[in-house]
Amino acid sequence: MQPNRSDQREDPRQSVPQTGAVERVSAILEALRRADGGLGVSELSRRTGISKSSVHRLVQDMSAHRLLENAGQTYQLGLRLFELGQHVPRQRDLREAAKPYMNDLREATGYSVHLAVLDGDSVVYLDVLRSPAAPPLPIQMGGRWPAHGTGIGKAILAYSSDGIVNDILAGGLARISRRTIDTPGRFIKELSRIRERGVSFDLEESRAGVVCAAAPVFDTNGEVVGGLSVSGWHNKINLDQAAAAVRTAALALSRELGRAN
Repeated sequence: MQPNRSDQREDPRQSVPQTGAVERVSAILEALRRADGGLGVSELSRRTGISKSSVHRLVQDMSAHRLLENAGQTYQLGLRLFELGQHVPRQRDLREAAKPYMNDLREATGYSVHLAVLDGDSVVYLDVLRSPAAPPLPIQMGGRWPAHGTGIGKAILAYSSDGIVNDILAGGLARISRRTIDTPGRFIKELSRIRERGVSFDLEESRAGVVCAAAPVFDTNGEVVGGLSVSGWHNKINLDQAAAAVRTAALALSRELGRAN
Protein backbone atom coordinates (compact mmCIF):
# COMPACT_ATOMS: atom_id res chain seq x y z
CA MET A 1 0.00 0.00 0.00
CA GLN A 2 1.39 3.38 -1.01
CA PRO A 3 1.69 6.06 1.68
CA ASN A 4 -0.70 8.98 1.54
CA ARG A 5 1.26 11.87 0.00
CA SER A 6 -0.91 14.41 1.76
CA ASP A 7 0.49 13.08 5.05
CA GLN A 8 3.98 13.74 3.77
CA ARG A 9 3.08 17.37 3.17
CA GLU A 10 1.61 17.82 6.64
CA ASP A 11 4.80 19.46 7.95
CA PRO A 12 7.14 21.26 5.50
CA ARG A 13 10.09 20.44 7.80
CA GLN A 14 9.76 16.65 7.49
CA SER A 15 13.25 16.41 6.02
CA VAL A 16 14.85 17.75 9.20
CA PRO A 17 13.86 14.89 11.57
CA GLN A 18 15.47 12.44 9.16
CA THR A 19 18.87 13.71 10.27
CA GLY A 20 20.63 11.77 12.99
CA ALA A 21 19.80 12.04 16.65
CA VAL A 22 23.13 13.73 17.37
CA GLU A 23 22.37 16.49 14.86
CA ARG A 24 18.94 17.07 16.38
CA VAL A 25 20.26 17.14 19.94
CA SER A 26 22.99 19.53 18.84
CA ALA A 27 20.41 21.80 17.16
CA ILE A 28 18.36 21.96 20.36
CA LEU A 29 21.41 22.72 22.50
CA GLU A 30 22.51 25.45 20.09
CA ALA A 31 19.04 27.04 20.09
CA LEU A 32 19.03 27.11 23.89
CA ARG A 33 22.55 28.50 23.99
CA ARG A 34 21.49 31.42 21.83
CA ALA A 35 18.32 32.08 23.83
CA ASP A 36 18.21 34.63 26.64
CA GLY A 37 16.04 32.31 28.72
CA GLY A 38 14.23 29.00 28.52
CA LEU A 39 12.34 27.93 25.39
CA GLY A 40 9.19 25.87 25.02
CA VAL A 41 8.66 22.97 22.65
CA SER A 42 6.91 25.09 20.01
CA GLU A 43 9.65 27.72 19.96
CA LEU A 44 12.37 25.07 19.86
CA SER A 45 10.60 23.47 16.93
CA ARG A 46 10.43 26.81 15.13
CA ARG A 47 14.10 27.64 15.74
CA THR A 48 15.49 24.21 14.87
CA GLY A 49 13.11 23.13 12.11
CA ILE A 50 12.44 19.86 13.95
CA SER A 51 8.85 18.69 14.33
CA LYS A 52 7.15 19.36 17.67
CA SER A 53 6.68 15.66 18.38
CA SER A 54 10.39 14.99 17.88
CA VAL A 55 11.38 18.02 19.98
CA HIS A 56 9.03 16.92 22.75
CA ARG A 57 10.54 13.43 22.82
CA LEU A 58 14.12 14.69 22.66
CA VAL A 59 13.82 17.30 25.41
CA GLN A 60 12.26 14.73 27.71
CA ASP A 61 15.14 12.32 27.11
CA MET A 62 17.72 15.10 27.48
CA SER A 63 16.11 16.24 30.73
CA ALA A 64 16.20 12.69 32.08
CA HIS A 65 19.96 12.71 31.49
CA ARG A 66 20.32 16.20 33.07
CA LEU A 67 21.45 17.77 29.81
CA LEU A 68 18.41 20.05 30.08
CA GLU A 69 16.40 21.41 32.98
CA ASN A 70 12.63 21.68 32.83
CA ALA A 71 11.38 25.04 34.10
CA GLY A 72 7.61 24.74 33.87
CA GLN A 73 6.68 24.88 30.19
CA THR A 74 10.19 25.75 29.05
CA TYR A 75 13.58 24.08 28.91
CA GLN A 76 17.07 25.44 29.54
CA LEU A 77 20.60 24.05 29.49
CA GLY A 78 21.29 21.68 32.35
CA LEU A 79 24.07 21.65 34.92
CA ARG A 80 25.34 18.33 33.57
CA LEU A 81 26.64 20.14 30.48
CA PHE A 82 28.75 22.41 32.67
CA GLU A 83 30.06 19.41 34.61
CA LEU A 84 31.03 17.64 31.40
CA GLY A 85 32.61 20.79 29.99
CA GLN A 86 35.05 20.97 32.89
CA HIS A 87 36.58 17.69 31.70
CA VAL A 88 37.28 18.70 28.10
CA PRO A 89 41.08 18.17 27.98
CA ARG A 90 41.93 21.27 25.94
CA GLN A 91 39.79 23.49 28.13
CA ARG A 92 40.84 21.98 31.46
CA ASP A 93 44.57 21.86 30.81
CA LEU A 94 44.77 25.32 29.27
CA ARG A 95 42.62 26.90 31.98
CA GLU A 96 44.62 25.33 34.80
CA ALA A 97 47.93 26.38 33.28
CA ALA A 98 46.69 29.90 32.54
CA LYS A 99 45.13 30.69 35.92
CA PRO A 100 48.25 32.01 37.75
CA TYR A 101 49.31 34.08 34.75
CA MET A 102 45.82 35.55 34.46
CA ASN A 103 45.82 36.46 38.14
CA ASP A 104 49.19 38.17 37.79
CA LEU A 105 48.01 39.97 34.66
CA ARG A 106 44.91 41.35 36.36
CA GLU A 107 46.96 42.46 39.35
CA ALA A 108 49.54 44.14 37.12
CA THR A 109 47.07 45.99 34.92
CA GLY A 110 44.01 46.40 37.12
CA TYR A 111 41.73 45.37 34.27
CA SER A 112 39.72 42.34 33.22
CA VAL A 113 41.60 39.39 31.76
CA HIS A 114 40.27 36.80 29.31
CA LEU A 115 41.41 33.42 28.06
CA ALA A 116 39.86 32.12 24.84
CA VAL A 117 40.25 29.55 22.08
CA LEU A 118 39.10 29.57 18.48
CA ASP A 119 36.10 27.44 17.56
CA GLY A 120 34.88 27.86 14.00
CA ASP A 121 34.39 31.55 13.31
CA SER A 122 34.10 32.46 17.00
CA VAL A 123 36.24 32.60 20.08
CA VAL A 124 35.02 30.68 23.12
CA TYR A 125 35.99 32.15 26.47
CA LEU A 126 37.47 29.52 28.77
CA ASP A 127 38.02 31.87 31.68
CA VAL A 128 37.20 35.46 32.60
CA LEU A 129 38.73 37.40 35.51
CA ARG A 130 36.73 40.57 35.98
CA SER A 131 37.90 43.84 37.45
CA PRO A 132 35.70 46.60 38.91
CA ALA A 133 37.82 49.11 37.00
CA ALA A 134 36.98 47.51 33.65
CA PRO A 135 33.84 47.74 31.52
CA PRO A 136 31.02 45.33 32.46
CA LEU A 137 31.25 43.30 29.25
CA PRO A 138 28.65 40.66 28.38
CA ILE A 139 31.35 37.98 28.32
CA GLN A 140 31.28 34.90 30.50
CA MET A 141 32.91 31.50 30.64
CA GLY A 142 31.66 29.44 27.74
CA GLY A 143 30.47 32.54 25.91
CA ARG A 144 31.18 33.17 22.24
CA TRP A 145 32.06 36.25 20.23
CA PRO A 146 32.88 36.62 16.51
CA ALA A 147 36.63 36.08 16.23
CA HIS A 148 37.26 38.81 13.66
CA GLY A 149 35.73 41.45 15.92
CA THR A 150 37.85 40.84 19.01
CA GLY A 151 41.45 41.49 19.90
CA ILE A 152 41.86 37.97 21.24
CA GLY A 153 40.31 36.46 18.12
CA LYS A 154 42.58 38.45 15.82
CA ALA A 155 45.61 37.43 17.88
CA ILE A 156 44.75 33.77 17.35
CA LEU A 157 43.86 34.18 13.67
CA ALA A 158 47.12 36.00 12.94
CA TYR A 159 48.95 32.74 13.69
CA SER A 160 46.34 30.33 12.31
CA SER A 161 46.55 28.53 8.97
CA ASP A 162 45.54 30.20 5.73
CA GLY A 163 42.64 27.74 5.49
CA ILE A 164 41.17 28.87 8.79
CA VAL A 165 41.54 32.54 7.90
CA ASN A 166 40.02 31.98 4.45
CA ASP A 167 37.03 30.26 6.03
CA ILE A 168 36.51 33.31 8.27
CA LEU A 169 36.70 35.63 5.27
CA ALA A 170 34.36 33.43 3.23
CA GLY A 171 31.76 33.62 6.00
CA GLY A 172 31.81 37.42 5.88
CA LEU A 173 33.12 39.94 8.39
CA ALA A 174 29.97 41.11 10.09
CA ARG A 175 30.08 44.62 11.52
CA ILE A 176 29.77 44.37 15.30
CA SER A 177 30.46 48.04 15.95
CA ARG A 178 31.14 50.97 13.66
CA ARG A 179 34.89 50.33 14.06
CA THR A 180 34.87 46.63 13.21
CA ILE A 181 37.23 45.73 10.36
CA ASP A 182 34.74 44.34 7.85
CA THR A 183 36.64 44.14 4.56
CA PRO A 184 38.97 41.21 3.66
CA GLY A 185 41.83 43.40 2.44
CA ARG A 186 42.01 45.46 5.63
CA PHE A 187 41.63 42.36 7.76
CA ILE A 188 44.53 40.55 6.08
CA LYS A 189 46.73 43.64 6.58
CA GLU A 190 45.67 43.76 10.24
CA LEU A 191 46.74 40.14 10.77
CA SER A 192 50.10 40.93 9.18
CA ARG A 193 50.62 43.87 11.57
CA ILE A 194 49.77 41.63 14.52
CA ARG A 195 52.43 39.13 13.49
CA GLU A 196 54.97 41.95 13.23
CA ARG A 197 54.39 43.26 16.74
CA GLY A 198 53.22 40.04 18.45
CA VAL A 199 50.21 41.80 19.96
CA SER A 200 46.67 42.48 18.77
CA PHE A 201 44.49 45.46 19.62
CA ASP A 202 40.74 45.87 19.71
CA LEU A 203 40.13 49.59 19.26
CA GLU A 204 36.41 49.73 19.99
CA GLU A 205 35.86 47.10 17.29
CA SER A 206 33.70 44.84 19.44
CA ARG A 207 32.02 47.45 21.64
CA ALA A 208 31.98 51.24 21.74
CA GLY A 209 34.22 52.69 24.44
CA VAL A 210 36.07 49.43 25.07
CA VAL A 211 39.62 48.59 23.96
CA CYS A 212 41.85 45.64 24.60
CA ALA A 213 45.31 44.22 24.03
CA ALA A 214 45.74 40.52 23.30
CA ALA A 215 48.49 38.03 22.55
CA PRO A 216 48.54 34.46 21.22
CA VAL A 217 49.39 31.38 23.27
CA PHE A 218 51.34 28.51 21.68
CA ASP A 219 51.90 24.86 22.50
CA THR A 220 55.19 23.00 22.49
CA ASN A 221 54.98 22.54 18.71
CA GLY A 222 54.59 26.24 18.08
CA GLU A 223 50.92 25.88 17.17
CA VAL A 224 48.56 28.60 18.38
CA VAL A 225 46.16 27.15 20.94
CA GLY A 226 44.48 30.22 22.35
CA GLY A 227 44.94 33.78 23.46
CA LEU A 228 45.04 36.11 26.45
CA SER A 229 43.61 39.62 26.53
CA VAL A 230 43.23 42.61 28.83
CA SER A 231 40.30 44.98 28.33
CA GLY A 232 39.42 48.39 29.70
CA TRP A 233 37.78 51.73 28.97
CA HIS A 234 39.37 53.49 26.00
CA ASN A 235 40.01 56.68 27.96
CA LYS A 236 41.50 55.02 31.04
CA ILE A 237 43.66 52.09 30.01
CA ASN A 238 47.29 52.50 28.96
CA LEU A 239 47.36 50.25 25.90
CA ASP A 240 51.15 50.22 25.59
CA GLN A 241 51.55 48.97 29.14
CA ALA A 242 48.69 46.52 28.74
CA ALA A 243 50.20 45.18 25.51
CA ALA A 244 53.60 44.62 27.13
CA ALA A 245 52.01 42.89 30.11
CA VAL A 246 49.73 40.61 28.10
CA ARG A 247 52.52 39.62 25.72
CA THR A 248 54.80 38.75 28.64
CA ALA A 249 52.05 36.65 30.24
CA ALA A 250 51.25 34.87 26.96
CA LEU A 251 54.93 34.04 26.36
CA ALA A 252 55.28 32.70 29.90
CA LEU A 253 52.13 30.59 29.51
CA SER A 254 53.41 29.25 26.20
CA ARG A 255 56.65 28.19 27.89
CA GLU A 256 54.64 26.53 30.65
CA LEU A 257 52.62 24.56 28.11
CA GLY A 258 55.86 23.52 26.42
CA ARG A 259 57.29 22.19 29.69
CA ALA A 260 54.04 20.33 30.41
CA ASN A 261 54.48 18.39 27.16
